[in-house]
Amino acid sequence: MRWGFHFPPYVPVHVRQAKAEREAAKQAKKGVRLSPVKIEGNTIARTFWGKAWCVHLESFSDYSNRLPRGRTYVRNGSVIDLQIKRGSIEAQVMGSSLYRITIEIDALPNPRWKSIKGESAGKIDSLVELLQGRLSDAVMRLITDRDRGIFPGPREIRMRCSCPDSAGLCKHLAAVLYGVGARFDTEPSLLFLLRGADHLELITSAASAAAPAGPSAAALDDDALADVFGIDISAGADVSALVAERPAEYVAAKPGASARKRGGKSASDKAKAPPKGKTTEPPQRRPKAPTKAKAKVKTKVKLPKRPTK
Repeated sequence: MRWGFHFPPYVPVHVRQAKAEREAAKQAKKGVRLSPVKIEGNTIARTFWGKAWCVHLESFSDYSNRLPRGRTYVRNGSVIDLQIKRGSIEAQVMGSSLYRITIEIDALPNPRWKSIKGESAGKIDSLVELLQGRLSDAVMRLITDRDRGIFPGPREIRMRCSCPDSAGLCKHLAAVLYGVGARFDTEPSLLFLLRGADHLELITSAASAAAPAGPSAAALDDDALADVFGIDISAGADVSALVAERPAEYVAAKPGASARKRGGKSASDKAKAPPKGKTTEPPQRRPKAPTKAKAKVKTKVKLPKRPTK
């Protein structure tokens, strides 16, 4: 694309990276907290949600020819800031200059969201499975469907870039769209925030349909428990028992020790407690009798006897 009457000068990758670092340091001094997109290796998205986002966008002919231009930009760290909010994406991309990106995305239509919740009811066992993308084929096809799924279509997306490129999708916008997929790898709940949908409603509808009597061991496997609770689970351990038990911080090292820390009573304290329904009053001390002042003792002085005549 032309820059006035000339093509813009090519900026090497190392020059863009140096400019990006200087710009980040400059904004940090002003108190601006940036959230850059960092890609390790050549793979932009690695998890279900990140890959599904990228594949969905590439499936549209409007984007398929323009998106590849942004891969190099996002891989070399040109997206120095990416903020995903409800219905909008704001980003900064370092090219020959610093460009600001604004992407507006329509909220998920209520009828479509209700349909997704209704068809996935009872098919999503836990929040961990949802965020990790461990879904059944039916739910996966539903969520990633181009027309009925949760991902936005081109008509639901409006994009603006401050660069002089007049194309509807410049390389800076393409880099940001790929950066969104990379961000979903680590924070998949942002997809639901972006579409204005509460992902916990999928779990609620699933729980209402299944109506389990208690925690299910199938809902959380060993790896998921280790990730959620930060504990190591040995092979063959009873997962359902681990879920039912109290958290690790409530396990007492000594009998009665942790109970006292929680404000409760140990077994020895309960043994000393009075039976229910009876109250005991603390023993009253008798008031001390007032001390009497010591009486003065009068000493008799013996006089010498008179001599007899």
